[in-house]
Amino acid sequence: MKNDWSSVMYVSITMMLTLFASCSTNQPMDLTSESIIPKPQVIAPTGNSFELTEQTTIYYHGGSDEMKQTAVFLAEILRPATAFKLDVRLAEDKEQSGNIYLNLTDLDEGQGSEGYEIIITKETITLNANHPEGLFRGIQTLRQLLPAGIEMKKKQAGPWLIATGEIRDYPEYAYRGVMLDVSRHFFLPEQLKQYIDLLALYKINILHLHLSDDQGWRIEIKSWPRLTEIGGKTEVDGGKGGFYTQEEYSDIVNYAGERYITIVPEIDMPGHTNAALASYAKLNCDGKARELYTGTEVGFSTLCTRDDSTYKFVDDVIRELAAITPGPYIHIGGDESHVTKKPDYIYFINRVQQIVEKYGKQMIGWEEIAQAELLSNSIAQHWRNSEYPVLAVNQGVKILMSPANKIYLDMKYDSTTQPGLSWAGFIEVDSAYLWDPASLVKGIGREDIIGIEAPLWTETITNMEELEYMVFPRIAGYAEIGWVPAENRDWNEYRLRLGRHGKRMDAMGINFYRSDLVPWIE
Repeated sequence: MKNDWSSVMYVSITMMLTLFASCSTNQPMDLTSESIIPKPQVIAPTGNSFELTEQTTIYYHGGSDEMKQTAVFLAEILRPATAFKLDVRLAEDKEQSGNIYLNLTDLDEGQGSEGYEIIITKETITLNANHPEGLFRGIQTLRQLLPAGIEMKKKQAGPWLIATGEIRDYPEYAYRGVMLDVSRHFFLPEQLKQYIDLLALYKINILHLHLSDDQGWRIEIKSWPRLTEIGGKTEVDGGKGGFYTQEEYSDIVNYAGERYITIVPEIDMPGHTNAALASYAKLNCDGKARELYTGTEVGFSTLCTRDDSTYKFVDDVIRELAAITPGPYIHIGGDESHVTKKPDYIYFINRVQQIVEKYGKQMIGWEEIAQAELLSNSIAQHWRNSEYPVLAVNQGVKILMSPANKIYLDMKYDSTTQPGLSWAGFIEVDSAYLWDPASLVKGIGREDIIGIEAPLWTETITNMEELEYMVFPRIAGYAEIGWVPAENRDWNEYRLRLGRHGKRMDAMGINFYRSDLVPWIE
């Protein structure tokens, strides 16, 4: 009897161990069936899987703080949903099974600072790049290879499997941006950080902040304090407004920088300046301060472009802003200055670009700046009139593509969309995807374009829920246009990948538009 019982126990334990082993065995998976946005340049599957487990450690080569920060970011993304410890350690010489390795190495020169490769085997994951920025972009791909539940903030059921194979990837355009108008409606620093985190998933690398307009001045200028004391205290429809102190702005810049997103600040001038004109009477040609404005009309305000005191003001603003902006760009607006006489407008742009250059920055301006004599390193942002970007290219100036009828995020999806505007037309998810920056405007080719930017003007956008609804899912398509060459993009294939991202956006808590054109996977 004793021997029979022992035999039964032995068989039972053996079966349990076999079952446990089979449950943790790597499963066949196809890397090419994963829904990665933007789509990588090269995907080579090997048909198996790597399992992220409690024993997984993230190793980084090189002792720099930047490398460690990148590894820690990956761990912080993966910990909440897995509840794994995921230690972060400086790499040893020999790779060990079950771990993730981040390496700086010499990839092809053409892959630049954002290029990366991921090598996934049953035993290890190795992420290689020329620069930590490339590792960070690769991390966004890696998180998309995991189930959507990885984005949850509470523990989820596993297993956490990643398909094996190799991915090699790099962007088509160096500038892949969004713009947020914080002047019409103000967004708090915490909200900007939330937005930055959402943008990082899709490899967006620029956040352009529209910091001044007729309705509000949003950045502290210490030498001109009334800009925020007066000009910052309202917004569209008479809300309380707000502004960023220079310390808050620097914190936002640093937060974005840790996610390899560059902040581009914009001070719109000589038009769109009523908030400044209400703050300082001397900025007006008649010496009389204007009333604060909470409407949505455009084109009625202008700085006094022939007065030297205006350029003292501009110099101070650019000087202070440049000092707290590590990125290469300062945006000076320049659009819709309808009441500024053309010779005065040209005079103003010519002088202001010299001020921007004096403080070590490149000037970006809306396409109307092409009427001036631009410096070769200036950038014209196309938004409506194709005559202006062609004029800029003829001066040797590069173009940033933001065609309103294709990429303005404040445009409604259709006639039923709330909120939003429709003056440039409706932009459904397919229309947002089905265009090529390099063939949109006759006379402007790929070589003339630095990238694309999707602006969100906030006349009707008052909170994060509305912002997310207008941005997502269109931003995924814009990210792909910026990253993937036109010949490798296909709407019918993309819409299937996008449909699988619905779960991921749900897991991230994003209030997104569920277009009927996309087969969303519930």
